[in-house]
Amino acid sequence: MKGRLLLLVLGAAAVGLSWLAFDLVSPYRGYTGNIFIVVEPGSRASQVAQLLVARGVLRYRLPFLVRYWAGRPRHALRAGEYLFDRPLRPIDVYRRLVQGDIYLHTVVIPEGSDRYDIARILNLRLGIDPEQFLRTTQQTMTIHDLDPNAPSLEGYLFPDTYRFARGVSAATVVLTMLTRFRHILATRLANQRPFPIPHSPPQLGRGTSFPTAARPPGSWRGTGSPTPDSPPQLGRGARGGVNWGWHDIITLASLVEKETPEISERPLIAGVFERRLERGMPLQSDPTVIYAAQLDHRLVGPITQSDLEFDSPYNTYRHSGLPPGPIANPGLVSIRAALHPAAGDALYFVANNQGGHVFARSLAEHQRNVSRYRRELAASRRNEPGTLSRSSRPPAEEASQKAAHSQKRARKTQQEANHP
Repeated sequence: MKGRLLLLVLGAAAVGLSWLAFDLVSPYRGYTGNIFIVVEPGSRASQVAQLLVARGVLRYRLPFLVRYWAGRPRHALRAGEYLFDRPLRPIDVYRRLVQGDIYLHTVVIPEGSDRYDIARILNLRLGIDPEQFLRTTQQTMTIHDLDPNAPSLEGYLFPDTYRFARGVSAATVVLTMLTRFRHILATRLANQRPFPIPHSPPQLGRGTSFPTAARPPGSWRGTGSPTPDSPPQLGRGARGGVNWGWHDIITLASLVEKETPEISERPLIAGVFERRLERGMPLQSDPTVIYAAQLDHRLVGPITQSDLEFDSPYNTYRHSGLPPGPIANPGLVSIRAALHPAAGDALYFVANNQGGHVFARSLAEHQRNVSRYRRELAASRRNEPGTLSRSSRPPAEEASQKAAHSQKRARKTQQEANHP
């Protein structure tokens, strides 16, 4: 009798184990389309298994839990957001959660985005608090080795395509973008500087406020001779031996980035700005007026006379020289244009209604170009009503290089029509 009972128990156990083994290696999909499962920190395995069954990722809880119990304490289920888009075996679901194969969201930061643009994109894509991001980008200690005079991290948050997990902190995003900027300097611009770029910046502390160094008075160029404690200097022997710091280069590059979407024009515009700086002429760059308005928490619309008269150090209509810091985050092409402005004698430029600009050597020539531009603009508006407003922005989730360039072109068209 006892032998028969033992055989029954062993047989039931064998059937149970066979069922567990079969279920663990049998693909299952009880949902349609793609689904996301969020495993919250501190979730128990039984809660996770129940969630997976409820959402159709698993058919049964038990095989998954048996595999989990067999792997303890070596393995633990990792919190995060997981994407399921195809039938999976329970053993594979277990492995994904143990390995932390979480879903990474693609985040596109277009060239020329400023901190406020990036804050909106990150909020839309990752749910990051915009105010927290902006506060984090006010902490400049992380780039003091490159730019001790930076008023913020504007200009050093390299525009690129990134992949982040939902729930990532603002500090992690900022450090990732700064790391990308340093990588670009070290690999793409390695021959542009005589001194190595430090690779051990201070860490960005949460809740820590770092003092922001004020830009020293004087020339718009980098001043003084480099010392061991100075940020990397940029040799510019072709420009009379003048040394510029990254502060000036990135600031100039940000203006160039915002002025034109045309790659071929960027060295030309950088050359115009450099010559105006050398002659003490104000830059009169409309994007700086827009940035000054943003810093003042004012709505950005078509530029008005009051905008031009607003007393901000970023307003290059009221203040000569470069603004106190970058007004956006330039891409590699614009940084190279700032490093190597095109030679020439042009001092002015205006849009040509074709996405580019017409350059002029004298004010009289420039005024003729402006008159022609206005006539062509009026004609095009009569033929194609409904010109894109400057204040309209493409949705952040659809941000791309093409959308950013189209937006800048539309902005420039209306700005220069009102203020040549």
